[in-house]
Amino acid sequence: MAKVSSQELGNQPIGKLLIKQAVPASIGILVMSLNILIDTIFVGQWIGPVAIAAINVVLPVSFFIAALGMSIGIGGSSIISRALGANNAPKALKTFGNQITLTILLTVVMVIFGLWLIDGIVPSFGGKGAIFAPAKVYYKIVLYGVPFLALCMMGNTVIRAEGKPKFAMYAMMIPSVGNLLLDYVFINVLDFGMAGAAWATTGSYLLCFGFILWFFLSKHSELKIDISHFGLNRPIVSEISSLGFVTLARQAVVSITYLFMNNILYDLGGESSVTAYAIVGRMLMFALFPVYGITQGFLPIAGYNYGAKQYDRVKESIYTALKYAAGLATLVFILLMLFPEAITTLFTSDAEVLKETPPAMRWVFAATPIIAAQLIGAAYFQAVGKAVPALLLTLTRQGFFFIPLILILPLYYGEIGVWISFPIADVLSTIVTAYFLHREVKLKLSKAQV
Repeated sequence: MAKVSSQELGNQPIGKLLIKQAVPASIGILVMSLNILIDTIFVGQWIGPVAIAAINVVLPVSFFIAALGMSIGIGGSSIISRALGANNAPKALKTFGNQITLTILLTVVMVIFGLWLIDGIVPSFGGKGAIFAPAKVYYKIVLYGVPFLALCMMGNTVIRAEGKPKFAMYAMMIPSVGNLLLDYVFINVLDFGMAGAAWATTGSYLLCFGFILWFFLSKHSELKIDISHFGLNRPIVSEISSLGFVTLARQAVVSITYLFMNNILYDLGGESSVTAYAIVGRMLMFALFPVYGITQGFLPIAGYNYGAKQYDRVKESIYTALKYAAGLATLVFILLMLFPEAITTLFTSDAEVLKETPPAMRWVFAATPIIAAQLIGAAYFQAVGKAVPALLLTLTRQGFFFIPLILILPLYYGEIGVWISFPIADVLSTIVTAYFLHREVKLKLSKAQV
């Protein structure tokens, strides 16, 4: 029965299949994003606006370490999807075992270094002045749970690669709901402050890990590994690394972006500007959940059919994903252009933050309708195992365009230069990605069918 589920990726109608894959992914991302959003609201209302800035300082560090798990998961899941499409179960099993070993080894080492260098890392990511003390408290506790988060992020992508999107959705929903309940208990009832917010987050990681462990030990998973699969295999590790490095590089650039943004904004406008960026950043995670859901749903479909050499279905999946994602991105754009003030009041009543955030939000989301090509294009190359173009396209927006823009434009335009960097980077990276995706479809997929 489980075997049929993964084979559906190669025979169901693409539109129906994409909805079947994307809706659970979108719901999972929505719940996870709502968790982050409501968590930020709780922290802002129950602890204060500086606490929001403190969490924003810690996020890039903890998420980078956790992204090791995500990168190993996505890199390995590309292999698993193609292996299942080619009926190569032994390779799929060995890949999964290697993913677990790599995730544990790398994240534990990174956490040890992260805790050792805590007093240098927190200030360098913008944890200065009044932000430093709460950021350090949050950082130390959250890092204890990051290896479990990494295993969750890795396992979630593998669940989706098996063609089990509903279970992947549950894996994202359980810790999100748990975190909100723990937030209420630790912050509002027990009055633990920043430590309570941190322990609630770490507790949610453990809940997620428990569910994912249950899934792979249950009858629902077709990847039944044993001790022999945990031994590292050089060709598989190499392929996981080359494909996973795309995701890791993206998160590394995101972390570097947070470093620059927090420091630049702190110098230009102090704690209130860093808080404004934290709120806009939460909206970037939350508002685009349906677009990210389409992207996540697209990955296993493209990978499976590419592995099965059904290139017509790969092309159809690209066009369908672009159409759905562009429509949803446009809807998000309209809502955020109309209601940024109302959104900001959910997080804080601080006058300075209320003044700064709405115009920043409008600039940041100004190019949202066109980002579908950027996301789907980069995802395609990763799904089919083409690591180099996937890496370059992934780095295009943040690395090649956005970071240079935020270093240059504020010199001439001040804080507004930071915010206008977002839509400029989106437009430039979308043009580049659309060009390479069009060329791939025309010269590779179409020619392969002839």
